[in-house]
Amino acid sequence: VKRALEEPLLEASESELQSEEVFPLIGRSQAMQDIFRTIARLMNNDLTVLITGETGTGKDMVAKVLHDYGKRKESPFVAVNMAAIPKDLIESELFGHEKGAFTGAHVQRKGRFEQADGGTLFLDEIGDMATALQVKLLRVLEESSVTPVGASKPVSIKARIIAATHRDLDKMIESGSFREDLFYRLNVIPVFIPPLRERMSEFDALVQLLNSKHGSKSRTVRFSSTSIELLRLSL
Repeated sequence: VKRALEEPLLEASESELQSEEVFPLIGRSQAMQDIFRTIARLMNNDLTVLITGETGTGKDMVAKVLHDYGKRKESPFVAVNMAAIPKDLIESELFGHEKGAFTGAHVQRKGRFEQADGGTLFLDEIGDMATALQVKLLRVLEESSVTPVGASKPVSIKARIIAATHRDLDKMIESGSFREDLFYRLNVIPVFIPPLRERMSEFDALVQLLNSKHGSKSRTVRFSSTSIELLRLSL
């Protein structure tokens, strides 16, 4: 009943998303239209989202749109690339640490969860998270609090969680490298972004976008027919 009552508002939001003047994503394929509808329905809630798709499909852009067009848009958007942080620093990076908690911890530092409090925390490449840390992340999601390294008391946090990965988490669950219970905590609303080669109807529009983006009033930028063909073949 609640969803039915909200439907007119959601339709209005969805129509707003179709305007290329205000919306940074483009795409008229059925797959992208489905993604736009999902984004519209997520704008006014805080459900956890798991974005999947190959590297380069724009998972980070979808995460940013979910924040920028949602009710937390005035609050921080904090992105963490799990694959780019050394394993021995991930816990401190996510949860923070107290002064003197370990060698080199000269000052107290807030982790990414605390930095994102009230806003959105984007955990990119979640499939690269070590199994031991997955247990701690699951506890944070269950309890909505974090305990900084070296601290004795937890800190309450209220951040929306958006995760993304290019990995096949189902296969990782089967092999034991990704926890099934954490997967279900993250996969509340799944969003899959297909690669461009599966929605080639959008290719010309993207080329035009690149032309206009890199051009200016005094300089016109155009891709040659040869370069366009090479781009097509590269997909």
